[in-house]
Amino acid sequence: MKKDTEAPYKFESLSEFHRVLGLPKPVHPLISLVYNTDGKIRIPHSSCKQFILPFYKISYKPNLKGKFRYGQHYYDFEEGGLFFLAPNQLTGTSDENLDFSGFTLFVHPDLLLNYPLAKKIKQYNFFSYAATEVLHLSDQEKEVVLNMARLIDDELNSRIDRLSQDVLISQLELFLNYAYRFYQRQFLTRKAVNNDLLQKMEDLLDVYFDKKNSANRGLPTVQYLADQLHLSPHYLSDMLRSLTGLNAQQHIHLKLIDKAKELLSTTNLSISQVAYELSFEHPQSFSTLFKTKTSLSPQEFRKSFN
Repeated sequence: MKKDTEAPYKFESLSEFHRVLGLPKPVHPLISLVYNTDGKIRIPHSSCKQFILPFYKISYKPNLKGKFRYGQHYYDFEEGGLFFLAPNQLTGTSDENLDFSGFTLFVHPDLLLNYPLAKKIKQYNFFSYAATEVLHLSDQEKEVVLNMARLIDDELNSRIDRLSQDVLISQLELFLNYAYRFYQRQFLTRKAVNNDLLQKMEDLLDVYFDKKNSANRGLPTVQYLADQLHLSPHYLSDMLRSLTGLNAQQHIHLKLIDKAKELLSTTNLSISQVAYELSFEHPQSFSTLFKTKTSLSPQEFRKSFN
């Protein structure tokens, strides 16, 4: 019985979510913008401490008290930040108060049906970033975010006509494009921190491929690297792409090919042995990847090198 009471509560609709939080009914069944001036919205049922929302959630918090630690460094802005959550993800709070200071925008996926944004929104990786990978905003960016929220709120509270949904979708897409731009800025302004993470990732890969039992571990995954660096996989890939133009998987392949070239040029190991040393279960998979990345088979590379 205890497990049942502690199970995450799954909301079925935006209207139900508003009702449970004691909010007025949403003016639109598929999108709502909630402002909270006192900083607390009370969840009346203890069973809602952890819950699953069937819609996208974008939260702006104006006061991020205390700096989020990032390795040995700290985030660069404290004026405010944006948090993103994709549908059907577990969320919640450790007490009966949810901090919705600022505003929170809820968007049901059904709102986007028959619009290009229904597919494009899945390409915004920040919806799957960890909570500690919040988008911190400069003063200028904060004004843009607040203006976008006001535009959406004004449209929601205007008279509905045949263009209302088109306008809302356009405003939402513009909002997300700004968020994407601001994240790119954040990657750049934290270049020193991110370069440190890049070096740590390179060291992790070196150690991984140098271990004698690496063949029994399989190839390193993006999830493995992200876990070791305490990042979400998407954030890691997006951060690396901003620095080097390559995502995390491409970095793994690059390191693997470098190690393969080293073994092919400095040892007498057979192609199969090289593949095994590099954690490949099947030598043919190694040969295929090597030729894809270098335009040469492992044997051709060895001959050309000699």
